[in-house]
Amino acid sequence: MSTGYELVVVANRLPVDLHVEEDGTTSWSRSPGGLVTALEPVMQASEGAWVGWAGKPDVEAEPFDAGDMHLVPVTLSADEVHDYYEGFSNDTLWPLCHDVISPPEFHRAWWDAYRRVNRRFAEAAAAQAAQGATVWVQDYQLQLVPALLRELRPDLRIGYFHHIPFPPLEIFAQLPWRRQVVEGLLGADLIGFQRPGDASNFIRVVRRLTDLTTRGPSITVPGPAGERQVRAGAFPISIDSSRFDAMARSESVQARAREIRRDLGDPQVLLLGVDRLDYTKGIRHRIKAYGELLEEERLTVPDTALVQVASPSRENVEAYQQLREEVEILVGRINGEHGQIGSAAIYYMHHSYPPEEMAALYLAADVMLVTALRDGMNLVAKEFVAACTDDRGVLVLSEFAGAADELSGALLINPHDIDGMKDAIERAVRMEPREMRRRMRKLRRRVMEDDVTKWSQRFLSTLTAVPRAEGR
Repeated sequence: MSTGYELVVVANRLPVDLHVEEDGTTSWSRSPGGLVTALEPVMQASEGAWVGWAGKPDVEAEPFDAGDMHLVPVTLSADEVHDYYEGFSNDTLWPLCHDVISPPEFHRAWWDAYRRVNRRFAEAAAAQAAQGATVWVQDYQLQLVPALLRELRPDLRIGYFHHIPFPPLEIFAQLPWRRQVVEGLLGADLIGFQRPGDASNFIRVVRRLTDLTTRGPSITVPGPAGERQVRAGAFPISIDSSRFDAMARSESVQARAREIRRDLGDPQVLLLGVDRLDYTKGIRHRIKAYGELLEEERLTVPDTALVQVASPSRENVEAYQQLREEVEILVGRINGEHGQIGSAAIYYMHHSYPPEEMAALYLAADVMLVTALRDGMNLVAKEFVAACTDDRGVLVLSEFAGAADELSGALLINPHDIDGMKDAIERAVRMEPREMRRRMRKLRRRVMEDDVTKWSQRFLSTLTAVPRAEGR
């Protein structure tokens, strides 16, 4: 039944990118990411396997080894990608978990696909796990997997981590399949969230929608092997901070940072926004605030420039297509009104960059704008801090991002308050060097100490300590 892996990670995506050649052959390349960086050393030490989708529909591939990880591709059809991923995951659950900034859609066909795909992931994980192994399920696309996995393999220790916000009861209750999702999550022994408030929201949902007994962060769940204690808690995720610190200290990245400023006309102040093009990130609010600062001549071009990196995201979802159009119209209007020949007000990039280029951008910037309307954590804020090796730079950070709980050296804002955001941006631009250094040193202490490895170790050690049911 089992091939003997002591740790199995289950995520929507594999940690590699699939390439399909013209002759139909396939190849794989490593996709860098914080989760991979965090889990790879743990998986190497425990002979781990990673179960996930290859990222392209209708691709059948056998399990294979990449580096020191065993990768197990899960096949999704084009219809399942549409219904399970683009539909239920990203047009139902995502907006529901982000304060319904965009209205969620509820379709039974999407839910049916979500259930079907979650079972496929659970079966794949069950087939890879050794007796008594640990399985760590990642994120909102797979919320039914813990309970399905427990049915298949009651011997396993199961953890689940929710990378995005968990909504309040009043919002979560809109979901027609709310009880099924809660029961799916309660298959885990440990359910991790980014913020204490998210864990509290989940406990409140359990109290209202089930008859289970809760005591603080613990939920008592009956089962065939006796009662289980399920724990819900906050485990704020971080980044590979030493990697960004090392990149920012390298001569090549520092030279590139100087080149970026020269290419932009050497503005006195360079503002930077880096986001997926997503309606939760507050990109429109940020650009609107900057445009008003220019209109009021509190900031001027070419003394000031804003670089906005907006990497493509979920381009088949209508809400994202509409957002891209709105952002590009807004950028064009502000550049038309305030740009000069050779000096734009906003430099807008709708594509992704490799980590070294991002480190150079962070290093080149004077002020980082993170204006999310709702965000589980926001790792861009932490990447910026890790790259500020010279203690230069100011972080303007939304209080609605999970990072606000940890990064107390930032200037916190309410992104819905445009006037307040404008004041914070102007304060950041004019901040005295002494205050800037004091704030950045405080930020860097936190980010450099609490890195992504510490996050994974803390979650897994807590999972190991959760009491097991009698007879398991």
